[in-house]
Amino acid sequence: MLNLKVVSLSLGLMLAISFVICIGWGLVMPESLHMHRFLELVLPGFNWPSGWSFVLGLVESFLFGVYFGLIYVPIYNALHRRWGSEQKA
Repeated sequence: MLNLKVVSLSLGLMLAISFVICIGWGLVMPESLHMHRFLELVLPGFNWPSGWSFVLGLVESFLFGVYFGLIYVPIYNALHRRWGSEQKA
C-alpha cells in the first residue's frame, strides 16, 4: 500500500526539480535544443525568459506532480487490495 502524502509530495518535488533542470538546460544550450515551446504548451501562463514565469512554472510543475499522486495512489491501493494480496501457489 502506498502513502498518499509521501507519493504526492515526491512526485511534486520530482516534477519541480525536472522543471528547474529544463530551465537550466535552456539557459546554457543553443535554442535548437530548448524545451521552452513544450513548457509553454503544458504550463498555462508560462512564457520563456521571465522571472515571474519561472516561479509560476515551478509552482505549476509541483502541483501537477501532487495531482498525479492524488490520482495514482488511490488507484494503485485499490488494485493492490483487489489483486495484490493473492498468495502465489
